[in-house]
Amino acid sequence: MWPRRCADVSRIGSRVYRRWISNGSGRRFAALWGNGDYGRLGLGVLDSQLCPAVCKALENQSLRSISCGGAHTLFLTETGRVYATGLNDFGQLGVSDLKSYSLVPVEVSGFPKEISEISAGYRHSSAISVDGELYMWGNNSSGQLGLGKKAAKAIPIPSRVFCLDDIKIKMVSLGSEHSIAVTDEGDVLSWGAGGFGRLGHDPQSRFLGFLRNTSEYTPRLVKKLEGIKVKAVSAGLLHSACVSEMGSIFIFGEGMVYKPGLSEKNNAQLPSTMSELPFCQEVACGGYHTCAISNGGELYTWGSNENGCLGVGCIDAIHVPEKVEGPLFRLSVCQVSCGWKHTAAICDGNVFTWGWGGSHGTFFVDGHSSGGQLGHGDDIDYFDPIMVNFGTEHVKALEISCGFNHTGAILEFI
Repeated sequence: MWPRRCADVSRIGSRVYRRWISNGSGRRFAALWGNGDYGRLGLGVLDSQLCPAVCKALENQSLRSISCGGAHTLFLTETGRVYATGLNDFGQLGVSDLKSYSLVPVEVSGFPKEISEISAGYRHSSAISVDGELYMWGNNSSGQLGLGKKAAKAIPIPSRVFCLDDIKIKMVSLGSEHSIAVTDEGDVLSWGAGGFGRLGHDPQSRFLGFLRNTSEYTPRLVKKLEGIKVKAVSAGLLHSACVSEMGSIFIFGEGMVYKPGLSEKNNAQLPSTMSELPFCQEVACGGYHTCAISNGGELYTWGSNENGCLGVGCIDAIHVPEKVEGPLFRLSVCQVSCGWKHTAAICDGNVFTWGWGGSHGTFFVDGHSSGGQLGHGDDIDYFDPIMVNFGTEHVKALEISCGFNHTGAILEFI
């Protein structure tokens, strides 16, 4: 076993937090682990964390949600306030572009209303107000903020997407350079970089003999899904997916070698139904892999399997959905999240992680690792789901989020 090297930060099972437990039942807080560059873990240090560590800067806030992006993290409190930490090279923290990064969470201001949902992409961010207004900020090089073709290439403060003035947004998911949302009516909108079919729009590669720019600079209705009521969406690196109210999974874009979930090597320019799956409640897109949870709580994975991110005990690519068993056999999965090449899921209040550990089991000369996003005390890859040890039995996981190479969870004291 590789030696553990962790920064001097508060562990969940430490004395101070055991004391907090005694009078904090029901309190919700954030634990993070993995790569610590640019302060994306919000722990006040740049050190990577091989084990879960509590975000002490928000210990006086009861947290509702967390979203891990490329090298930054968003937090949402129970009172609807948004905080951000990590890299800010494109203004993705939403606190002006004068600060290149932050080691601790800073409050994102400028929202006229309480926020109910957050989402972090690779270098852009979003928030949805309680009445369905969408706000975006960060990198806009491919129109992924949906603010129009004349908008700046980087927006450092939250900006409302005014073209959606009469449309209420229910959910939004951000990928590397694209965004996808579902309205309260169940319609799907997508915008940003459109290469590989990740936006799900009709392919029109040429106009008057010239190559057409596939980017969409404002939210555009995915026509192929018109008439199908969608309840959830997910954006990956180069592909997207959604779940209908009836439980059908639709997927579009590129899955590295194979089209996600299908056998041929072409891109899925338009949404395709995943007929191999049972009815599902949730879908999550990663770098080049995809996960879905059936209505019965079974987890299915498919796509690229680099570093074992599919959790099926091997590293062979899988072209059709395969049920994840192993340690998850007979357990009901309620939530799943995909990073670039790692995956996390919640079962019965416990967190399981697998896939890319960060550095292929090797540390830098100084003994530190740039990885640890699985939270198992090392940086090696795991091909099967392994339960994360939080150091105490007095917490349960409510939400999990995988970034590029870090992971965050919302936990509740019980």
